[in-house]
Amino acid sequence: MAKASSKKSAAKSSKPKSVAKSARKSTAKPPAKKAASAVKSGKWVYSFGDGRAEGKAGMKDLLGGKGANLAEMANLGLPVPPGFTIPTSVCTYFYANGKTYPKQLKAQVEKALDLVGKIAGKTFGDSKNPLLVSVRSGGRASMPGMMDTVLNLGMNDKTVEALAKLSGDRRFAYDSYRRFITMYSDVVLGFEHHHFEDILDTYKDSKGYSLDTELSADDWVTLVGKYKDAVARETGKEFPQDPHAQLWGAIGAVFSSWMNARAVTYRRLHDIPESWGTAVNIQSMVFGNMGETSATGVAFTRNPSTGEKRLYGEYLINAQGEDVVAGIRTPQDITEYARKESGSEKASMESAMPAAYKELTRIYTQLEKHYRDMQDMEFTVEQGKLWMLQTRNGKRTAKASLRIAVELANEGLISKKDAVARIDPASLDQLLHPTIDPVAKRDVIATGLPASPGAAAGEIVFSSDEATKLQADGRKVILVRIETSPEDIHGMHVAEGILTTRGGMTSHAAVVARGMGKPCVSGCGTVRVDYGRGLMTVGNRTFKAGDVITIDGSIGQVLAGRMPMIEPELSGDFNTLMGWADQVRKLKVRTNADTPADARTALKFGTEGIGLCRTEHMFFEETRIRTVREMILAEDEQTRRAALAKLLPMQRADFVDLFEIMKGLPVTIRLLDPPLHEFLPHTQAEIEEVARAMNADPRRLADRARELAEFNPMLGFRGCRLAIAYPEIAEMQARAIFEAAVEAGKRTGKPVGLEVMVPLIATKMEFDLVKAGIDSAAQAVFKETGAKLAYQTGTMIELPRACLLAGEIAQTAEFFSFGTNDLTQTTYGISRDDAASFLGTYVARGIIEIDPFVAVDREGVGELVKIGVQRGRKVRPGLKMGICGEHGGDPASVAFCHEIGLDYVSCSPYRVPIARLAAAQAALGKVAASQA
Repeated sequence: MAKASSKKSAAKSSKPKSVAKSARKSTAKPPAKKAASAVKSGKWVYSFGDGRAEGKAGMKDLLGGKGANLAEMANLGLPVPPGFTIPTSVCTYFYANGKTYPKQLKAQVEKALDLVGKIAGKTFGDSKNPLLVSVRSGGRASMPGMMDTVLNLGMNDKTVEALAKLSGDRRFAYDSYRRFITMYSDVVLGFEHHHFEDILDTYKDSKGYSLDTELSADDWVTLVGKYKDAVARETGKEFPQDPHAQLWGAIGAVFSSWMNARAVTYRRLHDIPESWGTAVNIQSMVFGNMGETSATGVAFTRNPSTGEKRLYGEYLINAQGEDVVAGIRTPQDITEYARKESGSEKASMESAMPAAYKELTRIYTQLEKHYRDMQDMEFTVEQGKLWMLQTRNGKRTAKASLRIAVELANEGLISKKDAVARIDPASLDQLLHPTIDPVAKRDVIATGLPASPGAAAGEIVFSSDEATKLQADGRKVILVRIETSPEDIHGMHVAEGILTTRGGMTSHAAVVARGMGKPCVSGCGTVRVDYGRGLMTVGNRTFKAGDVITIDGSIGQVLAGRMPMIEPELSGDFNTLMGWADQVRKLKVRTNADTPADARTALKFGTEGIGLCRTEHMFFEETRIRTVREMILAEDEQTRRAALAKLLPMQRADFVDLFEIMKGLPVTIRLLDPPLHEFLPHTQAEIEEVARAMNADPRRLADRARELAEFNPMLGFRGCRLAIAYPEIAEMQARAIFEAAVEAGKRTGKPVGLEVMVPLIATKMEFDLVKAGIDSAAQAVFKETGAKLAYQTGTMIELPRACLLAGEIAQTAEFFSFGTNDLTQTTYGISRDDAASFLGTYVARGIIEIDPFVAVDREGVGELVKIGVQRGRKVRPGLKMGICGEHGGDPASVAFCHEIGLDYVSCSPYRVPIARLAAAQAALGKVAASQA
């Protein structure tokens, strides 16, 4: 029941030889694998219906999710309209062979059509008792609204009269015909949907109509004529009357839509390989628009926003599928409970169609038990009889995912390990964003449907292109649309949240926003949007593009201005599932924390220590930066030590706070690492300020700043090189660390789990020189305080040479932490600060699969890490090893760390839960693989 979108592929050929080029071209590479094996099998069509099928749920890769589940429902004996699936292997053949089809396909399709006709008691193309079909896409991964659908195919000037006679309802027949002309022209002929909407609106205005339901049979007859005239005028050809030509045009359009721009974008955003291809499902039509005893709807076996175990969904009486998801009409609630909750006066399905509702309840209960997961179902009621058109594992929010997984496990449908494996670690981000402060005064300007939970604030934008432009400039935006379409995917991706004036809880905006974890308010009917003038009006209040609003997707409110937010609290289902995850994971999860606030946040999210404390971040505070500049610009050791003496108590106080907060958990403190240019004064005013503090000549300081400037500072005077050239810097930091550790140990009564880390080494001698200074400072502090403290000194492995010489370095280093951010830079020879200008092109052209700064490059950077692990532990068995940087919070990178036997990962505080869950799934995957 996916919406037929507005800008589609053109496929004008009527024969299964080739297909016209897509109306919207993409430069992405199409699927071109698997074709050889598919040719050998010779089977290109899989039928289903009448209680049996040639496919099953496990054939998702071949039949796509929709086709596999239609086959499964048929095998279960559920009421599924008969049909057949053209598998993904034809799609790969199609793109591998110049958009042509296998020779056997036409005969197999005709044979399958005959079988569908026999089951349905109709004949495709017959002028007296015609079989009408739907043609829908169906990849192995759900891509809602991204690809093309055609309903009522097989209609022409003769079959429409036959349908009118058979149904006894001429209005229904011509309504169905005009829908077919609109969808087929849009999808196959490239004549877009809005042209037909313009014709319809003009006609309704001339007649004084406001609703489509006011049009009579004769009105639809007239409009069908106007539609066909418009097609002929635009395309130069009459609207096709041959049902077989229609069918092959639609099949070609669906395959072509696999490579349309919005589908390519969606796959990129959701990491869906282009090589998978799509299947095409051809199915006997059942009609929800045959009067008051017919309907169409979408339902979830549990609430996809909250996870509540209660049937959830919407339906429309006397409508076809696209009416529900397109937001053209406001849907009605399925259950009485939901109707009362929403305050709707429109009849629920439970009260209006009790027999069909009872059958739906029986079926959804059976499907959830069979699939052992929440199901997203599409159905049609034709003259009182319920037909199932689709079932699939439903998309849901992270909050709902947790609740559903925990409750399914508690109900005994799945195991605890299954529950852990089912949650996408990255989706936990949805739970970690601010919500509106409940004590804040709300200036509510409108209320719509709570389509996707969470809150967001930003500037109003009315187009996806403008949203993308402003986001690139660092501005936060709320995308405001009458309704979204698949063409808005790029704008929705960059927006903080989405507001639509039309559409229900299962509209395009709602489904896509939930999948992205974006707040969304849909169906906000009191809001009027004027795209031309760039205005949003609510009653007597007007908001223009650039004005700031806040949306609360949890309760459906739109508020004026930017509302104060609060941090989320994680408990209940989250804590239950994370507890199950912690029971199975092997990797420890630490955090990157430089401040007490970071450390407290990470503890709340379950960190097991600090894996990276970047001491330089403590220097950037306004009260300290001047002293740091004094130290850097000093021309002799005495002046430098004077500045360091001012910094020592500041550093010590910072470390005491961190040690106290962590209460004995390991804390890895990295010595000063960044290039000195990051601290240098840049303006004349800054230079004069430092000069006054140092009682120095500003001109001499300016000359000194120029001396320290570097052409390539990321590969320059930084890391251990600073500690070797200016040992007094490392000496001050080491003294601050050990003095703080002693003091914190006394305060808490627990020994500090101290690890001191030397950055950016390339040789063992560099490490040994710095380590000697650290050990000397430790002994001096211990002698002065009479305290003893266990500690380890290790290094960041972030240069290829250090990986290769890991065995030699491990002779004296007591732990390794792989700094994969710098290791990626130095392996690829690219700067992460500058790479954005071309890495996107590299991904788009298939040179690399993913940005190597997002996920560890296993073949290059990963291979160097593996070498470092193997050579380091060969010399020092049991050498503690971890990874720090944002790779430590990327699920794919966490899995890699598990596979190569690291002890821990370290990531930013808000990614700690993601890393915990990813580590558990990696452990479960390893067990499953070894048992397979």
